[in-house]
Amino acid sequence: MTWLNNIASKASLAFALFSAFATANPITPIRKRELTFDYSNNKVRGVNLGGWFVLEPWITPSLFNEWANGGGVVDEWTLSQALGRDEAHSRLDNHWRTFITRDDFFEIARAGLNHVRIPIGYWAITPLDGEPYVQGQISYLDQAIGWARDAGLKIMIDLHGAPGSQNAADNSGHAGSNTWGTGNTIQQTLDAIRALSERYTNQEDVVTAIELINEPRPPIQLDGDNGLKLFDYNGWGTVRDSNEGTVVVISDAFKGTTFWNGFMGPASGVWDVMLDTHQYQVFSTPLLQLSADGHVQAACGYGRDNLRGLDKWTVVAEWSGAATDCAKWINGLGKGASYDGTLGGTPYVGECTGKYSGKVADMLESDKGNLITFIEAQMDAYEIATGWFFWTWKTEGAPEWDFQDLLHNGIIPQPLTSRR
Repeated sequence: MTWLNNIASKASLAFALFSAFATANPITPIRKRELTFDYSNNKVRGVNLGGWFVLEPWITPSLFNEWANGGGVVDEWTLSQALGRDEAHSRLDNHWRTFITRDDFFEIARAGLNHVRIPIGYWAITPLDGEPYVQGQISYLDQAIGWARDAGLKIMIDLHGAPGSQNAADNSGHAGSNTWGTGNTIQQTLDAIRALSERYTNQEDVVTAIELINEPRPPIQLDGDNGLKLFDYNGWGTVRDSNEGTVVVISDAFKGTTFWNGFMGPASGVWDVMLDTHQYQVFSTPLLQLSADGHVQAACGYGRDNLRGLDKWTVVAEWSGAATDCAKWINGLGKGASYDGTLGGTPYVGECTGKYSGKVADMLESDKGNLITFIEAQMDAYEIATGWFFWTWKTEGAPEWDFQDLLHNGIIPQPLTSRR
């Protein structure tokens, strides 16, 4: 312990550990506090609260309908620009207050789920001067933690939007260009992580995990001073400065699970690290062309080939029942679907009847049956590792993606471990 006490902060420790990792010099980890959820012996079964604090047009199209035919609004950044601060705050505050409520947390718990993953953007906790985003989300996140405690749920806070955008997608808050990793964006991201970690330092009974960044994509580099690997170590150290008993979640950055074996693993000197991977079978033509049985086999194969032999806890933190990209605006506001050929540039696969917008009850009976089989197969596959979070708890009419609607219509197994 002597050498550790001489280090000013866990962030400094993280840098030292990264240097040791780079030179293959293992360090024995030092832990001070036990976790309040046993991730080694219990399975994570959770849902995302997508579209609540980080807007996505396909989840809540009602907030974006006035720009359905153009106008340049495609995400939370441009919506806030178009409305101006006062009107944006008025509309979004109403959304934050009503979209997810205490009743949702208790219904989630009654369904047998034990976790919720809550996406949030940096602008909610450490806003940057000159940006159009509005604030107020954090008081509702505070409230949500109380609801989760009352309902017996654990929370993973997910930094879903990073400065500059880490993936150029609307789900980062600002679609278009990806400039994360340039300028001061990495330090600004660490500032947001520090603010979240310090705010919830005494909430480890509920906030059991903090995810450093969601879905970073190229041109982000893995190595170097502005690389994702050093950021992960610094993010871990930033959380550890105020939270000894919170799991730090890193993204697989679309590299796959086994790629990260040996990184921040048992010999690295860090502790309580979890890997997040996402699995959707709708964003490439070969996957869209699979039969219903093919989708099931793909899920089973993924679990067999990618979720065994890992050196750290691993969750599939996003997946859904969707076998098509038919949901309204899933590919971006105003855009069509590859599945039925309305997106353009892709071959026609089939019709989007009952899947574009509506309720599970109105879907074809054959599609409902396929949903049951596909969802159950994914649950089994992802529990080969640490578990899963379904994306997402509720939508305004995307039936393949709406856990609550699927639950109400008997598609989600009850109990979650039962199979048909």
